[in-house]
Amino acid sequence: MLTFNILALVILGYVDALRAEKHHSTSCDLSGARLNVPANQTQLIAPTYAPSYIGIGVGTQNYTCNATLSTYTLVGAYGEIFDSSCLYGTPSFESAPTVAYNVWYATTGVTVQQIVTILGLTHNSGVLGQQYYVPNPVGTGLSPKWDFTSSGATAGDPNAYVIGAKVGDLPSSNSSDIDDLMIETVEGELASLIFRVDTNGGQPPAQCEAGNITVKYTAQYWFFS
Repeated sequence: MLTFNILALVILGYVDALRAEKHHSTSCDLSGARLNVPANQTQLIAPTYAPSYIGIGVGTQNYTCNATLSTYTLVGAYGEIFDSSCLYGTPSFESAPTVAYNVWYATTGVTVQQIVTILGLTHNSGVLGQQYYVPNPVGTGLSPKWDFTSSGATAGDPNAYVIGAKVGDLPSSNSSDIDDLMIETVEGELASLIFRVDTNGGQPPAQCEAGNITVKYTAQYWFFS
């Protein structure tokens, strides 16, 4: 594993280029942004209108070992979601989740905030919110929640969250990456649809040992109202 300072030096060229792109961007307006999804599939149906937010999620997928099946079962996740709207339309937009993941995966003793700061992936509003799991409000088990109630422009708004249900699931061509998802809102007013795309990491090993593990991941999240 690399230390944070050594890895920061390795990626300085990327950071300089990224900041130069942001310097020449006069707006973080998303009115012209459109989500592109892979062709020849029906799991993800991209809206034809602009998103309300685009963010990079950096965090972990959390698993426990199912001893009977000898496989890991997802029991939750936690991620910080950072505003990447200012990157839209720049060459770095699509690569940013992968660059963030490479740093996140290769380092130890580093916080998510440190990684995103050194990569220059945020603009002034920084953190949009957090993503984690809560009890399913309309059934059993757990459901994912995107919570923007304490960060950014929506801080203090008790309705700035979404508890969602998966309606589309597109496996990645890379077995180590979690699936791309389309999620509909079952509670909250932050968005009506959320897409998780451009995923990196997050999948557990094929065979498990007793206990719990966390697996690092990054993804791009698109929020549509």
